[in-house]
Amino acid sequence: MACGPMGGGGGMEESLIRVRMSQQDSHYGGGIVDGGRLMQLLGDVATELLIRHDGDEGLFRAYDNVEFLVPVYAGDYLEARGRITAVGDTSRKMEFTIHKVIASVAQDSSAAEVLPEPVLVLRASGTCVVPKDRQRRRGKRDDG
Repeated sequence: MACGPMGGGGGMEESLIRVRMSQQDSHYGGGIVDGGRLMQLLGDVATELLIRHDGDEGLFRAYDNVEFLVPVYAGDYLEARGRITAVGDTSRKMEFTIHKVIASVAQDSSAAEVLPEPVLVLRASGTCVVPKDRQRRRGKRDDG
């Protein structure tokens, strides 16, 4: 798994995780990966964002929206990205995307292909919280 910060507009932190979906991640016929596995990736991205912003893992409070747009299969490589879009006293609003960048050719083959353009497979937004007594670093606030 590759992880790291990304540059971003407006000074807000961004994060990227790149990971391969394995046979263990597949849950449904044809090697389709369970959507819950994709949600785990969002949680990991959110955790990194909170650590970079506040010095603490914080907690995920709620997702406002989650859209599963394209199936993901064992063998696919995904990039999960997230960014903080607004900062309150304890709340951190975030937006996420997951793109498929390498696709498995067939479930009974080890062949794969690098996609000419990343394919959006998931789009989501949500809110995390970091209690004030856990905030060791403080980013610039956008709202109250």
